[in-house]
Amino acid sequence: MNRRRFLAGSGAAFAIATMPAFAAPAAETMIVHYDPGCGCCSAWVGHMREAGFAVETRATSQINRIKARLGVPPGLASCHTAEIAGYVVEGHVPAEAVTRLLRERPDATGISVPGMPIGSPGMEVPGMEDDAYAVVLFEGSRSESFARYRGVARTDP
Repeated sequence: MNRRRFLAGSGAAFAIATMPAFAAPAAETMIVHYDPGCGCCSAWVGHMREAGFAVETRATSQINRIKARLGVPPGLASCHTAEIAGYVVEGHVPAEAVTRLLRERPDATGISVPGMPIGSPGMEVPGMEDDAYAVVLFEGSRSESFARYRGVARTDP
């Protein structure tokens, strides 16, 4: 299996190589922080539950403070922030990308879909063409492409 290393020299090679793969997405509960005034967040939560994730939601008027506490760079922010297995999942990330994150266990803070791309999970708009967008792996101010999608369909190999 190809294991990704995000930060060179992290010493995580042994831990990643010996860590068991997740048998199912619901192995840990995902906690989703969201602004109660946002409607698309519940649609994304539905997408995650349909994919087999156990999800707990927490409405908050302090979403930006939570993003800052969890290390989400402002340029990668979206409308909701989730936590699972020590990772941050920011925005309308497809369940497939979260499953991959949990399987590969890269040395990173988390993944993000910046903004709110049309067609991403929770942002489906009938009659509008789906946007192409990237899922970004991040750690501090460093980031790199983790996967590319159009709607919920992955476009990279």
